[in-house]
Amino acid sequence: MSLSPRVSGTVFSASERRCYALDLVNDAELITAYEKRHQPGNVWPEILSDMKDRGIVSMEIWRCDDRLFMITENDPTHPAQKEIPPLVQQWEAEMDHYQCRLPGSAENEKWRAMTCIFDLESHTHHR
Repeated sequence: MSLSPRVSGTVFSASERRCYALDLVNDAELITAYEKRHQPGNVWPEILSDMKDRGIVSMEIWRCDDRLFMITENDPTHPAQKEIPPLVQQWEAEMDHYQCRLPGSAENEKWRAMTCIFDLESHTHHR
C-alpha cells in the first residue's frame, strides 16, 4: 500500500482536523511576548468569537523553538465566511510583528497548511 500525501482532514466527532505551520521571529523576547499574548485572558474576545463564527470548534498552537504548529478542529457543515472583521485584521497586523512566513509561502499565506503523511488509524484499518 502506498501512502499518498493529503491535506489533513481526518474526521473526529463530526469535525475536520486541519494543521498549519508558521515561524516566529527568532528573538527570545519576542517569542516570550507572543506566548503572553496567547495566554488565557489576553486574546481579545472578538478574536475568539470570530473563530467560533468561522466554524472553528477547537484550536491549539504548539511551539518548538521558533516554529509554530496549529491544530484546528472545524465544523465541515459551517458555511465559509470571507469577510474579515476590522478587529481581526488589527489583531493579525499586530501578530505580524512576531511572525515570519515559511519559505515558499504565498504573499497572502501566513499560516501554511500542512500535508498529512501518516495516520495510524489508516494503517490499522488495512490489516
